[in-house]
Order: sequence, then C-alpha cells, then structure tokens
Amino acid sequence: MAVVVLLGLAGWYVFSGRGAGLLPQDSWGPWREKRVKDWSVLIRVNSWSDAAEAEMHMGKAEDFTMKAYGRPSTATAVMDGTRFTLTPGGEVTGQRSQEHGAR
Repeated sequence: MAVVVLLGLAGWYVFSGRGAGLLPQDSWGPWREKRVKDWSVLIRVNSWSDAAEAEMHMGKAEDFTMKAYGRPSTATAVMDGTRFTLTPGGEVTGQRSQEHGAR
C-alpha cells in the first residue's frame, strides 16, 4: 500500500509541473521565439506536465533563464528593470519599471 501511495505522490509531483526537470528532453516541445519589450525570448512547453521554460536575451548585454514548473515564475532584468512573468502554459509578459522609464 505504501508503494502505491509513494508512486502516486511521485507521479503527481512530476506531472503537476513541479518535477518537470526530471522529465526526458523528448517531452519538451520545440523552442519558439517571441519579442517582449526589447527582449528576444525563446519559450518551450512540456507536453507531459504543467511546465514551461524561457530564455531571455538582450543582445550580448544580458541573458537569463526562467522556469515555470507548476506555477508562474517572475524575474526582473538588471539592465532595464523589465519584470517578466512566465506561466506554466508558456505565456510570457514583461513590464518595465517606473524608475527605468516605463512606456
């Protein structure tokens, strides 16, 4: 009985998105490109779980990776203060802060 419960919890953890880093590379969809503010963003979504990953690039000046495994992820760029949000479904939004001249 304990084995069944343990397997059930492990399955929930992985397929809810929280353990997406443990899933095989083949479960990730292709990278797609999107522009958010002045940033180039590459996004991919996991087909087995509720998870997405994004790579943010501002030329050669700054780049970082975001991972939304089971819940939205947020990050703020150092260079221009853009605050990004990535959802597990692969949607990315960005809003520039007031101190960096929001438009």
